[in-house]
Amino acid sequence: MKGGNHLSNYNFRDYSVNYPNKYNNRLPENKQYAFITQIKDYGKQPIVFNMEAITKKNNNYRSTLWTGSHIQLTLMSIRVGGDIGLEVHPDVDQFIRIEEGTGTVLMGPSMNNMNIEEKLNPDFALIVPSGTWHNVINTGNIPLKLYSIYGPPNHPHGTVQKTKEEAME
Repeated sequence: MKGGNHLSNYNFRDYSVNYPNKYNNRLPENKQYAFITQIKDYGKQPIVFNMEAITKKNNNYRSTLWTGSHIQLTLMSIRVGGDIGLEVHPDVDQFIRIEEGTGTVLMGPSMNNMNIEEKLNPDFALIVPSGTWHNVINTGNIPLKLYSIYGPPNHPHGTVQKTKEEAME
């Protein structure tokens, strides 16, 4: 397609935060999932939510939002100048996505060989394979809001840690 927008032929619907609420009258009375707005661990219950909005709403250092048999979703808010802390998960793969704020990620095969250093901005994501040392540092002037998906789960169901210090205990 010459000089045109290849997306112009598609009819996009409004998938805003209110989208599911417009159609609640079409759902059966005994629906088997929850459209969520509260931050708590919903366990193995099916849920529907706005990922960006719920991540930005979280003000705790770490809050688990969903813990299943094979994956876990956690929300994090890293204070200005703070970090996750240098860590490694020997048996857990991790996906992290930045929703708000700026930071830097360090990764490497050992704590003494952090051979990856990249700046992070909103909409950036990173994959941390099991056995990879890593740290995410907030280098901005607002809290760094991110979510992390662990496979398998890495924290006990219902984990809420208001601060990094609480998480370290």
